[in-house]
Amino acid sequence: MSQPESSPQTRAALRAAFDDMIQCFQEARDAIDTPELYPPPPTDRNLAEGYRYVLGFMLNGIERALADPLYPRFHRAIQPMNRSTIDNADGVYLGVEIDGNYSYRVRGRAPDSRHWRGEAPADGTTAPQYVIFELASGYSGDSGKLSEMQPGTRINTSTLDSTKLQVAEDGSFEILIAPEKPEGYSGNFMASKRTSRGVEHVGKFLTCRELFHDWEHQDLLDLEILRIGCEYEPRPPIDPQGAMHMLREVGRIARNQVHFWNAFNTITLETYGKVPGGVSERMGLEGPFMPVNDMNPPNALGIATGGGQSSNVYAGGTYLLEDDEALVIETRTPVEPHFLGFHLANLWGESLDFESYPSNINAHFAGKDPDGARRWVVCHRDPGIANWVSTTGIPHGYTSMRWTYPERPPEDQLPSLTVKKVAFDSIREHMPYAREVTPEERAAERLVRHRHVQRRYRQY
Repeated sequence: MSQPESSPQTRAALRAAFDDMIQCFQEARDAIDTPELYPPPPTDRNLAEGYRYVLGFMLNGIERALADPLYPRFHRAIQPMNRSTIDNADGVYLGVEIDGNYSYRVRGRAPDSRHWRGEAPADGTTAPQYVIFELASGYSGDSGKLSEMQPGTRINTSTLDSTKLQVAEDGSFEILIAPEKPEGYSGNFMASKRTSRGVEHVGKFLTCRELFHDWEHQDLLDLEILRIGCEYEPRPPIDPQGAMHMLREVGRIARNQVHFWNAFNTITLETYGKVPGGVSERMGLEGPFMPVNDMNPPNALGIATGGGQSSNVYAGGTYLLEDDEALVIETRTPVEPHFLGFHLANLWGESLDFESYPSNINAHFAGKDPDGARRWVVCHRDPGIANWVSTTGIPHGYTSMRWTYPERPPEDQLPSLTVKKVAFDSIREHMPYAREVTPEERAAERLVRHRHVQRRYRQY
């Protein structure tokens, strides 16, 4: 079947859309080293990581712009090639674009998931430690402006986690996503519309977080999503208008995400010092919201507004350490969380390399000491003991702690947290129960990390 040759106008319009995308990439790149756009201090490593960071958002923009809400499929919202938002190094972030005016069915299968129901885990491969599906009416950072964080601008229309997910004996499950729950329906359900503050919000982006404790034995879910009815409908082919929209979306997403998170880190989190009228002033804090060599109290206000997990209690800060200094982090949990992890990130908000370095340690590997506390030590060099969290040589970066509670504990039962800067040579005095770790054991731990990361992010 022959088709007419494209018109000069169509060719020019497509080229213009491509040029607009490249211009947005340039504006994203400008945020790496333009002081007015709030980048981290311009050290050689910060600049190098900044360019990688921008490439990650270009990748993210491509994957999201090519998605079709009417013919959806899960993709990685965050991955080693696109890390951001002080992401959880123990988690898989899957995302899928939908149109909440329609109905969808998620089908999945989990390895042995008895621990989701409070039972003893099985031997061998098991499901992730904790899983949560969240359906949001928007994607954090897409506007490129902090004004999107105003209450009611973006909400979760529904959430469903592994403590409530109905799973068959063979590990299979289904989730119905629809504007309204059908009468008499008793299965897993997520509402794709919800009214808040008098405004009806429509779900647009479904996120699935899979959080891992045991990196050797916990494995991913199998997931698919289909719009109900589209199983039998072919997707229309792309046309020039669709291609132009796609190209401009790629650029818009990359540009706005980089600009938003730079401003979020500097203004909202006050990473580099207090901001007049900022969060710390409103909370009555003496120092910035993200304190240096300290962390804000658990359940600190503000982080979740940028898109955090709804069932998490957070705490965060920054470390700024010389070679002969270390931080000792201690937490006590009157109510044991479903997931607990401590993580480091660079000043772009990228989790540090967790494949080659122990830049994060979760509760599976950091068991309770005899006095009931869990302790980590953050430093540049290997101190030769367990629970060392490596900075990978970055002198200044983020610290973050996550405690997952599907049901929020009472205020007096929330976790406690202390941070102390100590001399490197005195680490053992402040880590009295830490066992010694040989170079051979450290290498074996690294192998576990390499293998788990390959499984977690497999593309086949």
